[in-house]
Amino acid sequence: MLEAVVFDFDGVIVDTEHLHFAAMQKLVEPMGIGLSWDGYVRDLIGFDDRGAFAAILQKAGRPSDGESVRRLVEQKAGIFGDLVNHAPPDPFPGSVELIRSLSGQIPLALCTGALYSDIAPVFKALNIGDAFDVVVTADDVQQSKPDPSCYRFAVERLSRRYDRAWPASSCLAIEDTPAGITSAKGAGLAVLGLTNSYDRQHLAQADFILTTLAGVDLSVLKKMMYAP
Repeated sequence: MLEAVVFDFDGVIVDTEHLHFAAMQKLVEPMGIGLSWDGYVRDLIGFDDRGAFAAILQKAGRPSDGESVRRLVEQKAGIFGDLVNHAPPDPFPGSVELIRSLSGQIPLALCTGALYSDIAPVFKALNIGDAFDVVVTADDVQQSKPDPSCYRFAVERLSRRYDRAWPASSCLAIEDTPAGITSAKGAGLAVLGLTNSYDRQHLAQADFILTTLAGVDLSVLKKMMYAP
């Protein structure tokens, strides 16, 4: 049975990757580190800011110690917030409608590699913050995607919230990146992959793949999970 649905955030609910890229680029280019959109998509989408900045610094041969990364993450959060406030990102078709329709019908969680400070202004703009029973962000775990700990924590918190346990395999994650799919599958969840950021070939690990959430509701998700 389908017991719970867990959404990723960036690339699933809203189109924010270009804002994350712009904020990172604004920080690293004055350091003499080039960051192209193609490189960002190829190497960094799906990772949290800690992992992304560590990878950028290591590739450039710069110190990637905890303090260096922490400082960049903190600075980037401020830049990202300014960008969101200036030009709020658009939701992907069907995402907000599906979240609102699922809320109250089935346990619902958000599991993202973003900081809570990154998602809060978007929640407010879209009026969906109260829809989720549980929200897990990069603030809540030591390692984010592709590590499975964030999804394990999301399922654990949902189980505590509803005072009942269910197998992770009965929970459906909705993801858009290979790193996110690896994370969810590593925690034992079934995964619906969306081709918002990558094509089908890169999402091959997902159990199901769709091009959009437009027209998707709980009955569609249940049929996916129940299909032989």
